[in-house]
This record gives sequence, structure tokens and C-alpha cells, in this order.
Amino acid sequence: MNATPLRAVVVDDEAMSRARLRRLLEQAGAVDVVAECADGDSAIAALRRLQPDVVFLDIRLPQLSGFGVLDALPPPQRPQVVFVTAYADHALRAFDADAVDYLLKPYSAERLAAALARVRRAREPALRAAEAGDGQAYPPRLAVPVGARLRLIPVDEIECVLAQSNYVELRCGAQSYLLRETMSGIETRLDPRRFLRIHRSRIVRVDAIRDIEHLDGGRYLLRLTNGLRLGSGASYREKVRAGLGLG
Repeated sequence: MNATPLRAVVVDDEAMSRARLRRLLEQAGAVDVVAECADGDSAIAALRRLQPDVVFLDIRLPQLSGFGVLDALPPPQRPQVVFVTAYADHALRAFDADAVDYLLKPYSAERLAAALARVRRAREPALRAAEAGDGQAYPPRLAVPVGARLRLIPVDEIECVLAQSNYVELRCGAQSYLLRETMSGIETRLDPRRFLRIHRSRIVRVDAIRDIEHLDGGRYLLRLTNGLRLGSGASYREKVRAGLGLG
């Protein structure tokens, strides 16, 4: 069965770069380029009007950067984003913006094909959410700095999230990763049907909870499958009861 074509917008201020990318996308197949834009303002207008599946977005644009384009769109209106740029120094910020991929010019047809595969994989949760009547899409992976590299952590592996000063700690089995993010920020990036905030400094994946113990003062002690014990906050009592089906 043929894949449903991706509707794509190409944003680059260089005509030759746009033409090359369009040609490679046509050769890759199952991609319809519905618009090309040379600046940030026209890109914003096209993305709002066309609502494509993916935007191939240059970072350095006249007057408004690629990041400025995204900032002008509320998260629910943003398509999947693949940054395409000649500069490597924006990669961390790109993945903080939930980019699916980061293509560094000059890139090959094979590298573009890998980016398209990532777009399609990232799109699957959004399609399932739409079928379930939930218009919000949640990323299947989070980009976390590890040394000089970015590691893509599958959300399915995150057992809990703990506040650590100006960072959050992602616990994944025997591994843990630090991400510069607030608890409120990371909470918006996790599916609330799967992750539950039990305390101002703690979020748990619901299916990682092994058992629950009721404590005094409307608090609960949660034991996770990895052996970790986490207490809930009293002010989260009703949220915990609803999220865990405690009646």
C-alpha cells in the first residue's frame, strides 16, 4: 500500500536551494510540495493557510528567522519541522523547538530520505490522537544534550520526571538525563493520558506505577516498577485520584 503523500512547504531565501530541495522531494516520492516561500512573513501566511504536514525551514531568513516563524504560530498550528540550514550552531535550539530533524547543507538524497522517515514516524501519534478525538499531538521522543551530542530519548522509556533546580531529570530505567526545562514546560510535552503530575516537582508514567499506598493528609506513596518510591503532594490529591481511577 502506498504511503499517504506528505503535504510540504519549503522555506528558503535562496532560489537554488528551494529548487534542489523540491527536486529531491519529488524524487523521494509521496511528498506534495504545496508552497515555496523565500521569507518568514510569507512562510507564516502559507503555514496558516495550507496547514501542511511538514515544513522544511531555513533558519536564516530575511527579516524573520525560522525560529521567529515558529514563534508566530501556536503549537497546535505548527506542522512537523525539519530545519534545513548551512549552520550547525543552531541544532540544540532546533531540537528544543521539537524539530523532527536538522539537515545541514549540503545534504544528500539519502539524508533527506532519513528525515522523511522521521517525519512519518513522528506523524503517527498525531494521526492516532486525531482518530481518538484529541487534536493535540505529543512528540514520541525528546532531544536531550549528552556531552557534545543530542540524544533522542523515546518517551515510552521515561518512567518519571523529577525537578532538579533549573533542570528536569528524566529517569529511564538505570539511566537518567538532565534537560534544561521547567516542570510546567515538560508537562505540556507529555501525553496526559499516559503521564500524571503528582507533585509540583514530580511526574510519573502511569503504567510504570506498581502499587499505591494511601498516606495521611490526602497524599499517596507510589512505588514504580523500577523500585523508586515517590510521594504525591496534598494539593494533587484529586488529580491523582482521577488519573489513577481511585474513585
